[in-house]
Amino acid sequence: MSRRSAGSLRRRLMVRLALMLSLLLVLAAISAYWNAREAADTAYDRSLLSSARSIAERLFDAEGRLSVEVPYIALDNFAYDITGRLYYQVLDRQGVSVSGYEDLPAPPQGVPMTRDYPALARFYDGRYRDTEVRVVSLLQPVSVGDEHGMAEIRVAETLNAREGMARHLLQRSLINLSVLSISALLLVWLTVNAALGPLRRVKEEVARRRSDDLSPISTEGLQREISPLVDAINHFTSQLKENFERQRDFIAEASHELRTPLSALKARIEFGLRSTRPEQWRQALQDAELSADRTIALANRLLSMARIERGARAVADGSAERIAMQPLVQEVAMAMVPLAYGRGVELALDVSQPFTVWGEPTLLQELLGNLIDNALAHTPAGGQIVLRLTSPARLEVEDTGPGIPETERARVFERFYRQGGEGSGLGLSIVGEICRAHRAEISLEQGELGGLLVSVRFPEGEPAT
Repeated sequence: MSRRSAGSLRRRLMVRLALMLSLLLVLAAISAYWNAREAADTAYDRSLLSSARSIAERLFDAEGRLSVEVPYIALDNFAYDITGRLYYQVLDRQGVSVSGYEDLPAPPQGVPMTRDYPALARFYDGRYRDTEVRVVSLLQPVSVGDEHGMAEIRVAETLNAREGMARHLLQRSLINLSVLSISALLLVWLTVNAALGPLRRVKEEVARRRSDDLSPISTEGLQREISPLVDAINHFTSQLKENFERQRDFIAEASHELRTPLSALKARIEFGLRSTRPEQWRQALQDAELSADRTIALANRLLSMARIERGARAVADGSAERIAMQPLVQEVAMAMVPLAYGRGVELALDVSQPFTVWGEPTLLQELLGNLIDNALAHTPAGGQIVLRLTSPARLEVEDTGPGIPETERARVFERFYRQGGEGSGLGLSIVGEICRAHRAEISLEQGELGGLLVSVRFPEGEPAT
């Protein structure tokens, strides 16, 4: 479905280029039409003026009246295009029609004399016999008897010939532009195929690989535009390989850690079964119960690690939510109070600056629960554990236990590392994973109470209200 919706890169390039060329073709066609129409108007206007001049040359004085002998050639200048039709009219000095068609449209007010030709002529558009026409009005000096003045010769032409010529020129232009566009698309197709060659090579190289081959793809010979994509794929496969290795190591370590308590549990049960004395049965059952509790606690820790990985992916995928830390810390602290009371440890909460974070609430509860559980494990009876929310966006857990030597602080976040050989070795490792998922910084220091101070600083969010 994703391939169908995304479409082919080659097809997208060709479609977009075709649309751009089509747009350019339309613009070029419009420009070609107006250029052709302008060329046709220029040519036909010149012929109109030539016809008017031919008529003006045949004006003469016939016994005190202006007369004209219109030569046939004057009305045949457009013989090469029979689609057009000419009309003419000659008016004397008083504006009285002497010869030709009546009622040819007069020049509108404000039409200037042309500057393109050395003549007293005006060109304008009009309508004659329900047909659009192009008209030239030429003023010609005449002498009739002893009087002098200006005669006017009007020659009108229908627009059929002009439009036919413009269409002909447009068709020629469109044919040339279409051939050019098709040739350009063909060249672009060949160029795109050649440009996508390196991508095909990368695809074929990845397709030939085994499912367990996560080695980097070679970038030798790749273009600058493709190298970043391959580098990103290599970076992703490198992270994927690292995750697989971590999972493999975790499974191996977890199997080893579970094997020991399960073997001890089996040995205690076997010992009890071999014994015939009730007090030994009871002792064997008590030892088995203690070993089972430790095994269950270890299994829960392992399940927590798997749950953390799922939660970390949810945070990375944008499923995080805005969480007020004060209610969350209060809830976890209240749940841990009975355990702390049973061990004779005081659990206190100090909120000097409430804040909110972006995160996954279950993971944050797991983080705080592990920090309190770790502090309870190392705080003697009569001691104290203090939870603090301070600015900027900092969570602190401080106890009055023996603390952790500075040389061991970096190792306590490793899986199955036990300080003094006690515990599952997963508590602070889980804390470190949750901090990484939330982009939080965690540090271990010597606290003012004499024990360990664990400080978790989250990326700053909006202050809680």
